[in-house]
Amino acid sequence: MSTLTIEGWCKPSPDQKSIPTGEIHFYVDGPLHLRLEQAEERLQKTHEPEAMVDVDMSSMDLILPEGYGPLSDCQMRVYLQHTRGQFHLVGHRASDGSLIYSNAVLIDQLI
Repeated sequence: MSTLTIEGWCKPSPDQKSIPTGEIHFYVDGPLHLRLEQAEERLQKTHEPEAMVDVDMSSMDLILPEGYGPLSDCQMRVYLQHTRGQFHLVGHRASDGSLIYSNAVLIDQLI
């Protein structure tokens, strides 16, 4: 499907500003792409603000910048902006629970 390289961020605690981490690389396979599209459709129908989509970390080929991994969990957050579905990776660093996330990508830009 699609291999993505996206700018990443780390938010050590809720009261601290996010800091850039460098690039996050991951792969979106066919089943994950389908789940992202289904989440987008659900949000368009229900008008919920967001949906979290579970991922199989073993199939993502996730590569985080040095010092920011491994993650204890990982999901894709799906939301609508101007009726178009967007998603970004969100997870928590295993060592300290810091929030790790990527910039957003339009779902319909996936190949």
